[in-house]
Amino acid sequence: MKQLNQEEAKRMCERVLGFSKADECRVAINGTRTGNIRYAQNSVSTAGLNEDMQMTVSVAFGKRQGTATINEFDDKSLEKAVRRAEDVARLAPENPEFIAAIGKQEYKASNAFARETAAIDPKFRADVASHSILAGRKNKLVTAGFFVDNTGFETIANSNGVFGHHEFTNVSFTCTARTEDGRGSGWVTRSANDVRNFDAREASAVAIEKALRSVDAKALEPGRYTVILEPAATSDLIGRMFGAFDARRADEGRSFLSKKGGGNRLGEKLFDEQVNVWADPWNKDVPVRPWDTESMLPRERTDIIKNGKIVSLDYSLFWANKQKMKARGRHGNMIMAGGSKSLDEMIASTKKGIVVTRTWYIRDVDPQSLLLTGLTRDGTFYVENGKIKHPVKNFRFNESPVSMLNNLDELGKPQILGGDGMNFQMMIPPMKIRDFNFTSLSDAV
Repeated sequence: MKQLNQEEAKRMCERVLGFSKADECRVAINGTRTGNIRYAQNSVSTAGLNEDMQMTVSVAFGKRQGTATINEFDDKSLEKAVRRAEDVARLAPENPEFIAAIGKQEYKASNAFARETAAIDPKFRADVASHSILAGRKNKLVTAGFFVDNTGFETIANSNGVFGHHEFTNVSFTCTARTEDGRGSGWVTRSANDVRNFDAREASAVAIEKALRSVDAKALEPGRYTVILEPAATSDLIGRMFGAFDARRADEGRSFLSKKGGGNRLGEKLFDEQVNVWADPWNKDVPVRPWDTESMLPRERTDIIKNGKIVSLDYSLFWANKQKMKARGRHGNMIMAGGSKSLDEMIASTKKGIVVTRTWYIRDVDPQSLLLTGLTRDGTFYVENGKIKHPVKNFRFNESPVSMLNNLDELGKPQILGGDGMNFQMMIPPMKIRDFNFTSLSDAV
């Protein structure tokens, strides 16, 4: 795949827009080169490189819309895609929530591209797997993992003068280490836009250490405990909450942010004062594209929760127009303020508690309270007088991130989680939380 630069992408968009006879036309081009290596049972199982580029053309006649996608880019194919989209639009019913394409916008570039990441080759990927496999064998462990590197671009344009071009890179890595008898398991995840911020040896060592320490887990009675949740353990719980900040869902009574009797809870204090969350497309650690693809609106640096208070919600173009509110580009990242302490320092200041490496198999119980259920896994440990005393059997939990963020004792140093250079990245700190609700035991490791 050829990585289109801004001028090349702009010329292609202009050709497509020139073919259109509709009232309006929107274009999106996406190109990615994705390398990967996967290993299991201390041996590489698959490796590959996938390259893809596609274009989506959307047109409208009045409130009738049509869309076509194509991965051929000669003029004949481009025009064919436009005509197909127009044919679909003419046959489509009117969209009662149709909003016309926005006018020209200014997009402030975000630096999500690293040359070192774009230069990753098969040898680099093989070395990542080798570090885990050899370290696992040395410790008589069985390792499995997946390393992925992405290089790509995204371009948008419309017939009202909108144009944006964004280039990105990203790496992600997960590793599981288990004892040969299956009684101990450890896990780690890492993400970065710039591969220079990724260390395969360090990451693998974390999973290996947890696997060795988690053997001979003891059972603790279910109940409410002080927990220290590592960022990976928190990400799926908090991420579900971040995804529920949609104003329409709140206004229509379908969200934990819905107010009794109608409306939403914008401006209300719902969390501990330590909770501060914002979105920033230009953050150096988790940069994302500077626009929201759905609306093409620019993203902004936006406070979402400030000192525990809800200070902004997501408004789509349609809902903002209906409610007479300002629409903004939907966020591509979420950044949560933390402290300066490491995980070890947080453990050292804990009299009694449980450290949770990872949560998984999470399901919704009640969307109105954001009550979730799930399991711990891959390293759960009992802490007493500032030291890890022994591993414990895994738990099922029933807990809401809303309750969690009202029971905060302490926040540690934030860590990058997830992301592909476009959407969706988070920086979340480890959290020490009171009265976390473990409801039953699990025999899985």
